Amino acid sequence: MTSLLYGCANLHCRGTVSIEKAHLQASRVTGLSFKRCVQIDISRFSTIPSLLCTKTNTFSRAPSTNKANSIRNVTISCLKESTANTNYFDFVVIGSGVAGLRYALEVAKQGKVAVITKAEPHESNTNYAQGGVSAVLCPSDSVESHMQDTIVAGAYLCDEETVRVVCTEGPDRVKELIAMGASFDHGEDGRLHLTREGGHSHNRIVHAADMTGREIERALLQAVDNDPNIVLFGHHFAIDLLTSQDNDGIHCHGVDTLNLETQQVVRFISKVILLASGGAGHIYPTTTNPLVATGDGIAMAHRAQAVISNMEFVQFHPTALADEGLPLKPIKRRENAFLITEAVRGDGGLLYNQSMQRFMPLYDERAELAPRDVVTRSIDDQLKKRGEKYVLLDISHKPREQILSHFPNIAAECLKYGLDITSDPIPVVPAAHYMCGGVRAGLLGETNVKGLFVAGEVACTGLHGANRLASNSLLEALVFARRAVQPSIDHMVETHANNCSSARWALPVPPVSLRDRVVCDITEQTREIRAELQSVMWEYVGIVRSTSRLKTAEWKIGDLEEEWEEYLFRKGWKPTMVGVELCEMRNLFCCAKLVVESALSRRESRGLHFTEDFPYLEESKRKPTIIFPTSMRMTWSSQQVHKQLQC
Repeated sequence: MTSLLYGCANLHCRGTVSIEKAHLQASRVTGLSFKRCVQIDISRFSTIPSLLCTKTNTFSRAPSTNKANSIRNVTISCLKESTANTNYFDFVVIGSGVAGLRYALEVAKQGKVAVITKAEPHESNTNYAQGGVSAVLCPSDSVESHMQDTIVAGAYLCDEETVRVVCTEGPDRVKELIAMGASFDHGEDGRLHLTREGGHSHNRIVHAADMTGREIERALLQAVDNDPNIVLFGHHFAIDLLTSQDNDGIHCHGVDTLNLETQQVVRFISKVILLASGGAGHIYPTTTNPLVATGDGIAMAHRAQAVISNMEFVQFHPTALADEGLPLKPIKRRENAFLITEAVRGDGGLLYNQSMQRFMPLYDERAELAPRDVVTRSIDDQLKKRGEKYVLLDISHKPREQILSHFPNIAAECLKYGLDITSDPIPVVPAAHYMCGGVRAGLLGETNVKGLFVAGEVACTGLHGANRLASNSLLEALVFARRAVQPSIDHMVETHANNCSSARWALPVPPVSLRDRVVCDITEQTREIRAELQSVMWEYVGIVRSTSRLKTAEWKIGDLEEEWEEYLFRKGWKPTMVGVELCEMRNLFCCAKLVVESALSRRESRGLHFTEDFPYLEESKRKPTIIFPTSMRMTWSSQQVHKQLQC
């Protein structure tokens, strides 16, 4: 499926990869080069050549006075167009979290923007982010201190230039949010209330109680709704990027989507695509991520021959609510685990096993304020040694009023199940939370695919290294969404004469030729396979790994995928057919394989990747892992539904 190599320790480098020799030669120059069947040059990330095929945009750049009043109206009007469900925009944004919306608001000043989102616009990882945004906003804090905390948490795998950029530009990005109407908590002195989380040496977390992501999402969506140049397409599932290839490399021209309300394929042709589709938490059975987080963006980019990096670093949040420990059990299993924010420990919360023995000081001198990877492994060790299902997080020793004012959402959720966090400890357990790896990006959010930019969790910018520092994710999304704006506008201007015909790519098709009973059978089998894949990932590619377990996962996943595809095609499914659950399944398979392959290649323990066979850090291996597509055996999950064009 892929060829995987170690890259140079600095993300922004220039080099040539020889697949045959399986090594990377790098030197300190902006960009990266690598070889495949043809030479794909990404040695000058910041120089974005024009697209090969262009077409005059059907939208005027002047602000529209007839913006649709609802997503549904936009959807219906789109389907009535005479262009066979094809729309033309200057910019297309895939994802409606903080990265996608912040970017859309900026590029909308220069052209028409489509924001495509899989569910409701607010349904994103941003909306579930409780803790806050880390930024240097206190005179006693410094950019250098924030950088040091980030690099230490990232196990020294972070790209220093990226870290400096994010920590330096972060405060201005937070101030912009405030200017747009985002409301954050203030102290009695009228200044922003800054809290502290694990791995931070200072109080630098800007927050809105324990619902920061929701407040940011609210402010951004309101601004987007007021912008006549932005059109939201809700309930549109992104299937595959539309790409072409020539001697100059890979070019992105748009994206095919499935309208989940009408079950029709809708094509978007655009001069620029921003991929801001989030992570892949649902490769695991228990995750804090919403149901939409099935790795769609990473998988699409991989199929489009984008470079993928650091996929072995999956962050498990140490404290998700353990339903088994609640006095009243939920009636049905949650779609995603309820997150107990890092800020509870930052505010003085202590971890105990079920015998009420505090254990974190036994593992790390920073105790409960150690980075997430340390806390997660410590909890995992306690659970395995004691044969227990959860540990306890206690904040009840703090004043009741302080607890309720800082964590109203957590208090309300626990109270629904008979637990008062002001007097009782909270049962918690680790859950998959964040992908530190993703689509490899330069300092401007650019990728090796011309016209394709990335921001947010889908991207691997080098900021997080081997482990993300708490509350750096919203910060990274804001900074890189903003940094991608000018190169995107430049690229859009260069491709002003867009003559790209939508007919150049065959359309995917819904399975209308299959009987309803057959489709139901396929869907049910897919759900069972999905649960099996998640079980394999948790059992063999979890918090603590080993070479033998990873190899077992590799062949089990391969067998599962082969079994599933054989079943589909025996039932009459065609490679060009699309359905949301099946497309999600192929994306989950793709991401799971990327994680396993990356993990097998790292023969050391660093950050979030801990393997029993190589339990120590190796300085010689302090390099990112890099995955390039090759012409090896391809499965349905690893190739585009339509045939990629050769120009």
